[in-house]
Amino acid sequence: MKIFVGIASYCDKLLFFTIKDCIQKADRPKDIIFGVVDQNDTSQKMAIETLAFKDQIKYVYINKIDTLGVSWARNIVFSLHDDEEFLLQIDSHMLFDKGWDSELLKQYSDLKKLSEKPIITTYPYDFSFNKDNIPSYIEQSYKYVLVLRPHPETKLEEKSAVLRFRAEHQLSDKPILGCHIAGGFIFTSADFIQEVPYDPFLYFHGEEQSLAIRSYTRGWDIYHPNIIPLHHYYKKTGIEYLSHHWHKDVDSKRSLDSVYLRERATLRLNRLLYGDGMKSSAYGLGNVRSLDEYCKFSGIDYKNRRII
Repeated sequence: MKIFVGIASYCDKLLFFTIKDCIQKADRPKDIIFGVVDQNDTSQKMAIETLAFKDQIKYVYINKIDTLGVSWARNIVFSLHDDEEFLLQIDSHMLFDKGWDSELLKQYSDLKKLSEKPIITTYPYDFSFNKDNIPSYIEQSYKYVLVLRPHPETKLEEKSAVLRFRAEHQLSDKPILGCHIAGGFIFTSADFIQEVPYDPFLYFHGEEQSLAIRSYTRGWDIYHPNIIPLHHYYKKTGIEYLSHHWHKDVDSKRSLDSVYLRERATLRLNRLLYGDGMKSSAYGLGNVRSLDEYCKFSGIDYKNRRII
C-alpha cells in the first residue's frame, strides 16, 4: 500500500528535515512517495538528488515571486499523484513517530467499518528544538481527541464567510466525527485527490473550510483521531516571518499581491457558502449531502450567519 505524501513548502528550512524524518520513521519506507512543490529563492533539485530515496520524490521548484499561495501550491502537489493508494498531506515542518504509517493505516482500516469514505485529520500537537537542536515534545495522552471548532472570537460576517478554528480537547478513547479539516494533516484514500481537488483560487484563510464542506457534501466523513503519530512546528503568533507568503519584502515584488489574492479568495468562499455553491464546478459543493445538512451537523449556520 503506497502512501503519497503531499508537501507544499514555502521558504522552509525544515523541508529536508521533514522528508528525512518521514522516511526514517516509516515501517515501510519503500512505500512512501513524496510530491513536493518547493517555493523558494533557488531550486533544491541537486540536494534532492543526493538523497538515497531520491527516486521516491517528485519535486517541482517554483520561484517564490511567482507563487499564489498555499491552496494554489497544493493544487500543484495533487497533480504529482500517480497510482498511490493513500494520501497524507502535511506541512513542510513536521516530526513523525516511529511507525506512523502503520498507525495511520490501522486507523483508516478501523474507520472503514464505520464509513465508506473516512478522512483522518486534526491540528497535530507541537514540537520544538531544544538548546542542542534536538526535537522535543510533550508525550500526548490518548484519552483525548483534538476536535476542531470555530474560534470563540470569530464570527460569520455579511462580507466574509471566513472563520478561524481551534482544537479543543474532548475526552474520548476513540476517533470523533468532526466538521472541519486541518490542511496540515490529512490522511485518507487517494480518491480524495480526484473527488475534492484543491481550489487554486483560494489563498490561505478559508482553505480548510472549503475542503471540509466540499468533502462533506460529497459523502466523505471527517474523523479526529485520539492517536496523532506526527507533530507540527508552529510559528509564534504576532511575529512577522520571512516564510510568510505575504511578507512585505516579497509581496511588493509580485504582480498579484496578497491583498488581491486574499480579497479574491474571500469572494470565492462567499460564493461557495453564501451564493450558488459553484455546483457546476469541480471546486463547488457536492450533491451527496446539502449545505443545509452540513450546517445542521456542524452548528455553523452559513445561511443565517450564526454559529450555534
